[in-house]
Amino acid sequence: MKIVSRICTTLAVRERVGGSRGRLYKVALAWTGDRMLADDLVQEAIAIGLSKGHQLRDLEKLYPWLYSILNNCWRRHLRSQQPDSGCEPDSLACETTLEQQVERQRIVQDVRQAVFRLSVGQREVISLVDLEGFSYADVAEILEIPIGTVMSRLNRARKALQQTLRRMNPEVEPDVALLRRVR
Repeated sequence: MKIVSRICTTLAVRERVGGSRGRLYKVALAWTGDRMLADDLVQEAIAIGLSKGHQLRDLEKLYPWLYSILNNCWRRHLRSQQPDSGCEPDSLACETTLEQQVERQRIVQDVRQAVFRLSVGQREVISLVDLEGFSYADVAEILEIPIGTVMSRLNRARKALQQTLRRMNPEVEPDVALLRRVR
């Protein structure tokens, strides 16, 4: 009976790992700022996740486990070379007017530029908490750091983002709710 249960768990892991590509890509893009590198990191993380899926004991911990793999892939890349800090805007959803599209694209670019000015640790924490919605405990587990470090990095990252965005656009007060919608 244990073998059947193990096979079912492995199949469920494979299905969920394959279906998590979009979520992983969003975080990888936030970390790297480079679409091709983000795609490479996600492919590597998924390949590792699929090959080691049998090691996962608890399906509830699948996403933190996958993000830990992605984080390890990212760290390996950082050790091997300098990350590209260039920023390419994502394609934007259709808006009602061209003016709104241009304004939204400007906001997205400003936020991305501000995010890339953060330290790597702050960028990792803010993307996992604010973009992916992970709990502080999950982020601590994913990044293998104390929960207090997660909280302090997040606080500093949010303050730094606000200050940077104020300097970039002094006439506009940064809206934290808007920052969370710019993904």
